[in-house]
Amino acid sequence: MSGAQAPGAGRVAVIGGGLAGITAALDCAAAGAQVTLVEVRRRLGGAAYSFERDGLRLDNGQHVFLRCCHAYRDLLARLGSERLTMVQPRLEIPVLSPGRSPVTLRRGSLPAPLQLAGALARYPYLRLSQRAGAARAALALMRLRPEDPRLDERTLGAWLAGHGQGQDAVDALWDLIALPTLNLRAAEASLGLAAFVFQTGLLSRADAGDIGFHEATLSQTLGEPAARALAAARVQVRMGWRAERLVRTEQGLEVHGRGARAEHGEALDGVSAEAVVVALPHARASTLLEEVLGEPARALGGLPSTPIVNLHVVYDRQVCELPFAAGVGTPVQYLFDRTGAAGAPTSCQYLAVSLSGAEREMAMSVDRLRERYLPALEQLLPRARHARLERFLVTREHAATFRAGPGSAALRLGSDTAVPGLVLAGAWTATGWPATLEGAVMSGHAAARGALRELSR
Repeated sequence: MSGAQAPGAGRVAVIGGGLAGITAALDCAAAGAQVTLVEVRRRLGGAAYSFERDGLRLDNGQHVFLRCCHAYRDLLARLGSERLTMVQPRLEIPVLSPGRSPVTLRRGSLPAPLQLAGALARYPYLRLSQRAGAARAALALMRLRPEDPRLDERTLGAWLAGHGQGQDAVDALWDLIALPTLNLRAAEASLGLAAFVFQTGLLSRADAGDIGFHEATLSQTLGEPAARALAAARVQVRMGWRAERLVRTEQGLEVHGRGARAEHGEALDGVSAEAVVVALPHARASTLLEEVLGEPARALGGLPSTPIVNLHVVYDRQVCELPFAAGVGTPVQYLFDRTGAAGAPTSCQYLAVSLSGAEREMAMSVDRLRERYLPALEQLLPRARHARLERFLVTREHAATFRAGPGSAALRLGSDTAVPGLVLAGAWTATGWPATLEGAVMSGHAAARGALRELSR
């Protein structure tokens, strides 16, 4: 995809076609810059993508968002795909546990932070004394300052233990929020990031935590509309082009790489630009940046990653009436009904089981995962015991997110660097958010502002 650019406009190269790179490219193009985006894959969307298997359209993972994710929701509107998503009118989290009737955590009409007080008071997975203790811990959590660097030295789990929250309460309540947002259990998550998540999503505004879902596949919602939007913005996009080296020049920076070919088969040259946005996963960015950025890039390489495993389970009939649910007292963390989005026959039901912080599951074979999770699903969904299993697939994201544990804040870099014209983007940058769709888009906006400042000089 390419098009004529405004004469005399500054040049910006964007490395990476995930949400951060897409956002930065669109912002820079809207300001009149000549933008080239390079992406090693043959698709856009980064870690949010879909694939086809056995006639089904499957997402690599279950990416949800919150009503308070304004930057991400604005991007959806910009791409024209907001209609392919929905946000709950009011936060509702169905909770399943073996041998028990479903329970729903539902926000009430009181202002924050009291909107969940009624649901917590009736929550059967905590004893009465535990419910009161959880409310006191939530109020104490609201008083923390997430930006305080001392909070990044402790885990949420240790802090909760110091506020009277035992392991039962953590398993039944706190990890319901920590796992999907931080990709870690409370015992391992940074207190600073956890305080931000709970305050932003649950304790500051009553409606902030209403959950948003992608009703179509991720490729239909993000990758394909992004390709159209970039083409309309006259951004030159090179797919299948791997950036391998950054070089400083008198005019700015050059991006050298390989892989892509022009229409007639000749190799495409590197990209020269006054500003370069590096919007790659942090491990890959560390390698690419080391030659020009030095020690900060090497330090970034020390930021660990955390995996996510997704199970794709297709039954020959409907076994679950809920669109999604959380699990307590079971290895099933969250499950989603994706039958319609996948294009599965209406006589079947396709459930996606999302497993965050999944180091143990990463090491399990497909057979071992089947042995562990099919009986667990049958305990939660009695109708599954009488259904025939049509398909059982596993997808694994080895480095799904940066590890949001203690010490991570010191390793996350800001968008600006000491190298003129070089700016960074990605959910791993210092946005204040954990690795989320919102953080990725926010980082793209910040990187575009930095790149445009360079052009204005």
